[in-house]
Parts: sequence; structure tokens; C-alpha cells
Amino acid sequence: MEATQTLAPTVEEIQPQPFDEQQAYNFAADQIINLRRPSEEVADMLVQKGLDRTTAYSIVDSMYTQLDDGKKERAKKDMIYGGLWFFGGIIVTIATYSAASGGGSYVVAWGAIIFGGFQFFRGIANM
Repeated sequence: MEATQTLAPTVEEIQPQPFDEQQAYNFAADQIINLRRPSEEVADMLVQKGLDRTTAYSIVDSMYTQLDDGKKERAKKDMIYGGLWFFGGIIVTIATYSAASGGGSYVVAWGAIIFGGFQFFRGIANM
């Protein structure tokens, strides 16, 4: 049997390969969103990976800006759809009440009203 010889790693294998910008953004996104690391820690990790401090903080700030924009966009949608459900429930209730004014039954769309109100105010709270 031949003995296998273990080679020492080369300098290129030891030194971290430089990040390109997309890799840095992906790394920062994973650290901030999935692992919930603080911004300073993520910036320090990017510096350790070979980025200069200014670029690292710029990437982290950009990530937080994108996250905030996404949250605001979601909050706006919650307000719009919540308002539609709420007023839709009110309209159904008024329409069926008016149709039953001579005697009869009507529908109180309380599920749509409550759900819509909840979703609308959730959107306001997330703005």
C-alpha cells in the first residue's frame, strides 16, 4: 500500500477569496434577515471577509433601507385590503338590511368588518 501524502494548503487556499458585490449583499441579507445579527456585527463580518469598512457599512445600510421599504409597502397593502374588506362588509350589511326593511332577514357581515378593521389597523401600526 502506498502512503498518501498530505499537502499543506497554499496561501490562496488560506486567504479568503474577495467578495464581489452581489455575494456581499447576499451574505448581509442572510445575516440580517435569517440570523438576525445586529448591523455592526454584520459590517464587521464583511470587513473580515475583505471589504473596506465604508463599503461594508454602505451594504448594511442599503439592506436596512430595503427592509424598511418592504415593510412600508406591506403596511400600505394591509391598509388598502383591510379597508376594502371593512367597507365591503358594511356595504353588504346595509344592502341586505335595506332589502329586508319590509320585514325579513338580513346579513350582518361581521366577519368581513372585523377582519378588515384588524388588517387596516395592523397596516397603520406597521407604518
